[in-house]
Amino acid sequence: MSPAGNEKDIPVTADVEADSWAVALTPRLAQFVAVARHEHVTRAAQQLGMPQSTLSRSMARLEDDLGVALFARHGRTVSLTAAGRTFLATCERALSEVDRAAESVRADADPAAGKVAFGFLHTLGSETVPELIRAFRADHPRVRFQLVQNYGESMLQRLRDGELDLCLTSPVPDAPDLVSRRLDEQKLRLVVPDDHPLASRKRIRLAEAASELFVTLEPGYGLRRITDAVCAEAGFTPKIAFEGEEAETLRGLVAAGLGVALLPPPAVPRPGVAELTVTAPRAFREIGVAWLDGHPDTPPVAAFKRFLLSRRGQLLPR
Repeated sequence: MSPAGNEKDIPVTADVEADSWAVALTPRLAQFVAVARHEHVTRAAQQLGMPQSTLSRSMARLEDDLGVALFARHGRTVSLTAAGRTFLATCERALSEVDRAAESVRADADPAAGKVAFGFLHTLGSETVPELIRAFRADHPRVRFQLVQNYGESMLQRLRDGELDLCLTSPVPDAPDLVSRRLDEQKLRLVVPDDHPLASRKRIRLAEAASELFVTLEPGYGLRRITDAVCAEAGFTPKIAFEGEEAETLRGLVAAGLGVALLPPPAVPRPGVAELTVTAPRAFREIGVAWLDGHPDTPPVAAFKRFLLSRRGQLLPR
């Protein structure tokens, strides 16, 4: 279908009808609504900024395509038929939805008050992310955030699906369709029950825990991959007693005496556990920001991305 003002007299075929009435008719809905509201083709054409003859042909073509008379013509004026009134009500709702959709996406892209869809790991949610947003909004007080907490692979898929603009994750992804930047690193500790024989220690070589039962995150979580890799570097494969989905749940399992865990530091000290510095091998995780390669940023997303990159080495509390 040609744009308004440049329509050619091409009939709607059965193939087009079967494919989508919306594709065939949408360019003319606003024209129809204007004529219906004015009940006068010339005044509607003036409002639309198009020749009256073009608008008249467009409405005649619309009726031909539908096989229904929408207007009763009375000289220079028109009135709606019963079919026209039914069609008008639906067209007005459809155009109103288009208006709302356009306003929504424009509002989300507003430099001062737009929206950022931001994903992050559960372990960054209690302290790191709230502080980041607080600091960013000191200069951008009206920017809105849609926050999503999840594990790394799920967030990367949501980036690919267009549901997130940015995400903080670990390990820092290396994928051809993503751009990622390392922002900081976080030391991991060996967490043991406070009545464990190792609990009086401040430091430990991870190999000393080779015989312990471990509680870990489930396979697929970034911290699980790091735990397996660090234990392998220490010369052993951890014996897994329990698997979970959230780091603080693992701390609770440790406090209950069900195993030991390799975890990042908690936002608030947890009773019932002791946290030991791992001296060898080096136990840490990198935290980075990722986004979809080639995906255009709205102004608020671009501003928040610049802010995150400016926090290299300062992302995590010390």
